[in-house]
Amino acid sequence: MSDDVHDEHGHPDEHDPASHGREPLAGVDSTDLHATVDELAAALHAYVETAVGVRAEFGAREADEDPRVLALESRVGGLNARLYDLLHARLGLHADLTGMTWDDTQGDEDAPVGPGDHDTFHLGFVVELPATVSDLTLDAVIDIVDDGGAQIAHTLTERGYVVGEWGAGRGAPVILDDDEDDEDGL
Repeated sequence: MSDDVHDEHGHPDEHDPASHGREPLAGVDSTDLHATVDELAAALHAYVETAVGVRAEFGAREADEDPRVLALESRVGGLNARLYDLLHARLGLHADLTGMTWDDTQGDEDAPVGPGDHDTFHLGFVVELPATVSDLTLDAVIDIVDDGGAQIAHTLTERGYVVGEWGAGRGAPVILDDDEDDEDGL
């Protein structure tokens, strides 16, 4: 067993003192950062064109599972990871560029965020059994998803967040509705 330290992505934690230090960092060559962004933009444009074409041929569910769409989603995900790794290695940043945020404040961009503010977050998976005969079942997937949810809740708590509730479900997202508790007087 190795005593090597790894980051949250399982990569060896070999931080460059300059990029991860307290001092300002000058003279960074950003050429490959921009090249990765250009490649990512091209992949996103290809995704849109492919998705429009696939959707013109198939219904939404079939389009979601189309190999061309899935391949481009994988490509975009890989490029996002490469950009993250480059920003981390060169600048020491832990860039959160792949999250999704909907603006529910309707024009109130400067609304203060304070203790007790909360929101809900969701992960979704489309899981398919392999094309070959195996002993895998779709029923077993919920246990894996539940284990992952427990790990995420634990990590959030370790980092200082308060996780009031979480759930795993099959077939439809688990709805965590705070308003329902309020109506019941809880």
